[in-house]
Amino acid sequence: MNQKVLKTLEYTKIIEILVDKADSEPGKKMCRELIPDTDINAIRQAQTQTKDALTRLFQKGSTSFGNNRDLGFSIKSLEIGSALSMIELLKIATFLDNVSRIKTYGKRDREDTPGDSLDELFEQLTPLTQLANEITRCILSEEEMADDASPKLKSIRRQMVITNEKIHNQLNSMLNGSYRTYLQDAVITMRNNRYCIPVKSEYKSQVTGMVHDQSATGSTFFIEPAAVVSLNNQLKELDLQEKEEIEVILAELSARASEHTEELALNQKIMTMLDFVFAKAKLAMEQNATEPLFNRKHIINIRKGRHPLLDKKKVVPIDIQLGKDFDLLIITGPNTGGKTVSLKTVGLLTLMGQAGLHIPAMDRSELSIFTEVYADIGDEQSIEQSLSTFSSHMKTIVHILAHADEHSLCLFDELGAGTDPTEGAALAIAILNHLHDRGIRTMATTHYSELKIYALSTSFVENACCEFSVETLQPTYRLLIGIPGKSNAFAISSKLGLPDEIIENAKEQISKEDESFEDVISDLEQSRVTIEKERQEIAQYKEKIRTLQEQLQHKNEKIDQAKDKILRDANEKARAILQEAKEVADETIRDFNKVNSGADIKDLEKKRQKVRDKINEKNDRLSLKKEEKKSSPQKTIDPKKLKKGDSVKVISMNMKGIVSTLPDAKGNLFVQCGIMRIQSNIRDLAPVQEETISTPALSRTNTGKIKMSKSFSVSPEINLLGRTVDEAISELDKYLDDAYLAHLPSVRVVHGKGTGALRNAVHSHLKRLKYVQDFRLGEFGEGDAGVTIVTFK
Repeated sequence: MNQKVLKTLEYTKIIEILVDKADSEPGKKMCRELIPDTDINAIRQAQTQTKDALTRLFQKGSTSFGNNRDLGFSIKSLEIGSALSMIELLKIATFLDNVSRIKTYGKRDREDTPGDSLDELFEQLTPLTQLANEITRCILSEEEMADDASPKLKSIRRQMVITNEKIHNQLNSMLNGSYRTYLQDAVITMRNNRYCIPVKSEYKSQVTGMVHDQSATGSTFFIEPAAVVSLNNQLKELDLQEKEEIEVILAELSARASEHTEELALNQKIMTMLDFVFAKAKLAMEQNATEPLFNRKHIINIRKGRHPLLDKKKVVPIDIQLGKDFDLLIITGPNTGGKTVSLKTVGLLTLMGQAGLHIPAMDRSELSIFTEVYADIGDEQSIEQSLSTFSSHMKTIVHILAHADEHSLCLFDELGAGTDPTEGAALAIAILNHLHDRGIRTMATTHYSELKIYALSTSFVENACCEFSVETLQPTYRLLIGIPGKSNAFAISSKLGLPDEIIENAKEQISKEDESFEDVISDLEQSRVTIEKERQEIAQYKEKIRTLQEQLQHKNEKIDQAKDKILRDANEKARAILQEAKEVADETIRDFNKVNSGADIKDLEKKRQKVRDKINEKNDRLSLKKEEKKSSPQKTIDPKKLKKGDSVKVISMNMKGIVSTLPDAKGNLFVQCGIMRIQSNIRDLAPVQEETISTPALSRTNTGKIKMSKSFSVSPEINLLGRTVDEAISELDKYLDDAYLAHLPSVRVVHGKGTGALRNAVHSHLKRLKYVQDFRLGEFGEGDAGVTIVTFK
């Protein structure tokens, strides 16, 4: 890729931003050297790495590669057997510590998480923890070796402390003793790394020792007393021993590090690569960029693309297509309307994509691979003050025409400008026609109407314009493909205050053909604006319909949930009522059984009245009491027509039974209600008309008929909610037998949805019953999958 276009399209500015995103100097160096690639496989791999790093940043947050340093010289020194300094060894230790943190960062939180393109790089890192720990144990800082680095060093330093104490004690005794009057100051000082005392010049002869220095004025001599010369010598020897031992320790640490030169070199290479990849990911996160798709067909389809150097909160996204339906795009429109920005956006995003960088555009944007990108852009928006005269522009164009081929992307700003408009327009058309005939993907901006006509009349050439609002005199920066732009010079001049007579005079200078063409463009623009508004209204209506559909669906879900809750509550209440009824019935049965043991009949009658009152109370509370029909009064029984075995209803107790005895003179008689024998009065009785049915199953009986009293006591529904599978199947089996004998055509089995275990058990049981014709799940309004409808044969 030629270097000129990288600067013209401001790719170098993108690289400067990318360099700031890297943490280490090797990573920054790799960013500076990044140039667009032409190998589609390498580009896709680079894009995938950027995408995977961006995913990790979103999931785990940022990490740092700051301690990644260039260890090339240190590694070479270790390979030839040289000992490293404390600074170099500390750099290796901090580097390995950084490697350990990065390797931990790269581990997956869950084993079932799918891998990505960076897993292999993270896995190849070798932290060398033992080596790093040993270096940090021995070396405390760049200038300090730990006392515990070796036993010998610890012993030497202990002797140095003892010797220092002896020297200070000896000198302090001199300072506080007879030497006090000879001293300039009562302090101990160092000269040439030996302990001295400051002696006045006139008393120099009174202090025996070695003179190491004197003050600038000559009034003070720094003398090492003879009494501490031996101790100073001993201290000097210990200092030399300390340095020798430190050299030995550094040699040992270097020898241990030399065993891992290959791992160190590989670690540095991977850390630099990861720093570079994560720098690209950080740039993509900052620009809200996405991974583009790539093709070899030289098709560009940028969706909502933004120039990366403009404020992403203010820049207007543009849609650009090139290479599919047309291979040459001519952009027209007024100055400052965004033509040049559109041109640069296409070129810069192409360069960024081929460099493995995400582009600031919507996902599924598509780019192609170009071996070269050429750009002739020379206006005030350029990074440098580009060539401005016609001859210099033409020199650049000649170079482009000589080197461009079908794998190139050519960008021209104000093609043919800087000379006579007629000749410039003709020349521009000829240049574009030459590129078009060679199949070179080209974009050009212009003000010439002749180029608009050329685009309208030539196949695979398309017009585009940058939208401009005449009312506000402001560009909207929207790129509209398929519509030629209008310069709007007269409208803009009028808005800015140019007299109308001048504008009218100018209009007279335009030929009728040009004026008609501009009018057609204006009409097209007005039609486009109208269609755009209608399209936006349709989109709003669609969004409103979608919202209403979601609300309706949500409402239906709430209704279904409320219905299920009501059914559950009703079933629970029914269950409680049945349980209470069973308890009352059990108690009543026990009381009537006492009759045989001579219980008082009046007590039994009181208990019966108590039960009757309780039933009435329940009827009133649950609204189960039927309203008496005034139009059809309760039928009475004629005592003369009453016979034993007749079916009657005890009105006060709302119970059915069979007459056991005929009424006496007062109308009292006994009625058998199930297992209970009730004494009642004929006025408290009502006749019961029961249907009779023939039953082939009981044809062996004399009459062939049975009473339907069973059907009145069998419910058309059974509720199995809250039961275990065994309990539910037992209850279901008995219930189905009763329902079949009662000749109910179908019944409803409530088993709920849940995990489906109870439903499956019910269905399996139904398949084994011979008198079941078929069964199905309930439909909408019947309980859905929580209910099964059973039909008998």
